[in-house]
Amino acid sequence: MAGRSDPGGLPGSGDEEYASTVFDESFVNAARLQEFSARERLEDHGAAVRSRPAERRRVPRQGVALGVIILLAFAAALYLGNGDPYGREGTHVLQPPLSTLVPLAPAGVVPGSVDTAELFGTSPARDFGSGTAGVLLPDARATAHFTREQVLTALTLAKEYIAASALTHEVLTGETVLPVRELLDPQQRRQLDRAVAGGAAAAPLTAWLVSFDPQEVELADPRVRVEGTFSFAESAEDVLQVTARHVTVYAVRPAGAGPQEPATLLTVRREVEMLFGEEGIEERTVILRQADLLAGPMDCGADPDGPLRPLFAGERAGDSRPAGTDPYTADADHIPLCGALDATALPSPDPDRAAGLF
Repeated sequence: MAGRSDPGGLPGSGDEEYASTVFDESFVNAARLQEFSARERLEDHGAAVRSRPAERRRVPRQGVALGVIILLAFAAALYLGNGDPYGREGTHVLQPPLSTLVPLAPAGVVPGSVDTAELFGTSPARDFGSGTAGVLLPDARATAHFTREQVLTALTLAKEYIAASALTHEVLTGETVLPVRELLDPQQRRQLDRAVAGGAAAAPLTAWLVSFDPQEVELADPRVRVEGTFSFAESAEDVLQVTARHVTVYAVRPAGAGPQEPATLLTVRREVEMLFGEEGIEERTVILRQADLLAGPMDCGADPDGPLRPLFAGERAGDSRPAGTDPYTADADHIPLCGALDATALPSPDPDRAAGLF
C-alpha cells in the first residue's frame, strides 16, 4: 500500500507533513507551550499544557558594534548635510586676498601747481576719462560654463567694485568703506572690517581699496582720471575670473592747506583679480582674489598696510630706499619693496610758474 501508515490516522497523513522538520534542542526550547510532566499531571491542573516564559535572547557583540557604527555614520551625514563646520552651508572658508604695494620714489622734487587742470593736462593722464566714464567694459560673450548674461553680470559687478574702491569720494577720503563692503562676499566683509579696524589683519587695507588719511591728505580735485581694461576667463568649471587693470590719477595736497596750496598728482596702477561663481552672480557679490599696486610719487618707507601717503608738491623722497637685501638673512618676510618713479610719469607744468611755487 502506497504511503506511510500512521497508527492514529489515515495512510499518507501523519508525520509526512513534518518530514523535513528536525526536532532538535533549539526547536524544543523555542516552543511557546510546554506539556506538564507526569508528576505535575497528577496534581490538580485544568490544562494539559502551560505557557513557557519567553527566553531572553542576547545580541551578539558584533551586532552592537555594527549598530553603533551605523548610528555614527547617520549622525555625521546629518551634520555634513545641514551645514559645514565653517558656518556657511555648502561653501568653504574664503581666503583673504593676496596683495602687494610697491611705492614709486621720484628722483627729484615733486612738481606741483595750484591749477589741477594744468597738472592733468601736462601729464600722461591728459586723455584719461573722468570717474566712471573712464571705466569701460569689453563685449561680454559666453564661456564654456557661463552664459553671456552671467558674464555680463560679472563684468558689471567688477566695474562697480573698481568704481567703489578707487573712484568714490567718500571711500577715498576715509569717510566710509560701505560701498566696497556691500559688494563683497559676506566672509570677506568680515576680513575688510578687520583691516579697517587696524591691528593684525589677514590682508592690508590697500588690498581692498584706495584711500587716504583725511588728517594728512585731501583731494584737490574730486574728479579722478582713470583708464584701463577688463579681461575674463574661466579659472575652473564653476569659477569665472575677471581681471581689472587700471591706472587712476588723483590730484592731492596736504590736508587743510587750502586752495592756494599747490597740488600734485598721485598715480596708482592697480591690478585686481575677482572671482565669480553662479551663486555669487545671483547674489551680486564679489570675491576678491588679489590686488597689486604701484603708486607714486611715494616714499619707500611708506606704510604698506595703511592708507596711501603720497609725496606732496615740493617734497623729495627720503633716504629710505633699501641699500641692499641679504637673501641669506632669516628676516625674509620683511623684504622692502620699492621702485624708482620715471620722470616722464610726473606732470610737467609751466616751469616759470612752478619756479615761483617752491
